[in-house]
Amino acid sequence: MPTASKLVAAITFALLGFVAAQTFVKYLPEGTPVGYFREITAAIGFVVGWLYMGKLTRKGYREAINSGLVTALLVVFWALLAFSLYYMLKKSMRMMYDNPMEAVLGVFQLMLDYGKMLLVPDMLGVILVGGILAGLITEWAGKRWS
Repeated sequence: MPTASKLVAAITFALLGFVAAQTFVKYLPEGTPVGYFREITAAIGFVVGWLYMGKLTRKGYREAINSGLVTALLVVFWALLAFSLYYMLKKSMRMMYDNPMEAVLGVFQLMLDYGKMLLVPDMLGVILVGGILAGLITEWAGKRWS
């Protein structure tokens, strides 16, 4: 059932996904095509915010901080998984894997490689501070409009 807190969670985590993706772009190797990376990450943030964070409101601001951090990490996880699957499929079409199992393991290797790129101070700051702020804003909206 749509609620104001679900809508606010979806919007704030979509914004967080977009800002995090924009920050991440500068750490990609030179000449890497970006395409719709920011928009897709924002869409992932929208869906995760709506489905996960939106139903966790009205439990207090301390719980909102925890839920916001977990939701931000879920956005990162699903974005890493989605883009790793995409690049694995692209590599599979170029016959860069010897067998299907190597391709499946390649997804996790790609997730690990891109995950390591997230371990820089400004990326961690965007994800953690953004998750906390988005959680607090969602809690505020849940208390105000529910």
